[in-house]
Amino acid sequence: MNIILFGPPGAGKGTQAKILEEEYGLKQLSTGDMLRAEISGETDLGLEMKVIMDQGKLVPDEIVIRMIRAYVDSEVCSKGAVFDGFPRTQAQAQALDAMLAECGKKIDKVIELQVDDTALISRIQKRAKEEGRSDDNVEAFKVRLDAYRNYSAEVLPYYKEKGLHTQLDGMQDIESVSEALRAIVSDL
Repeated sequence: MNIILFGPPGAGKGTQAKILEEEYGLKQLSTGDMLRAEISGETDLGLEMKVIMDQGKLVPDEIVIRMIRAYVDSEVCSKGAVFDGFPRTQAQAQALDAMLAECGKKIDKVIELQVDDTALISRIQKRAKEEGRSDDNVEAFKVRLDAYRNYSAEVLPYYKEKGLHTQLDGMQDIESVSEALRAIVSDL
């Protein structure tokens, strides 16, 4: 089972992905975390990406897809994956679909967590106090929120057209959102 969690920063994607990981054995795949792990592990792929990033360039989609494939093909994803923060363009979504098809897999559901901006700001401020994340301030949040709105406006219609998109009220407490996710996942 492969799921994509969509939602603005602070919507609870990471929290819910960890719950899905624990309860269903799905592996949370955050491309940012994966990039950092490859680079710090000094893998061949990580070294290749570091050269690109050190030049101030974005890692090309084909390299990111190759990195994701290494995880998807591994034992760690034997029960499936929860994609968090990827794809961000329709081209990435199409490349992800093609790569998964080559592996005999597919995206089963795209779940969009919807949370209003006021609640998001409150969550970000709380997370900043609890976790000390430097990117959890109102100014950085607004930049990240704009970026999310731009890429979700491109990617979500792609999955809606495929009949894979569903929305979930992310304004609820963590357990209520988890319960709603369980209901969606149990139908897959």
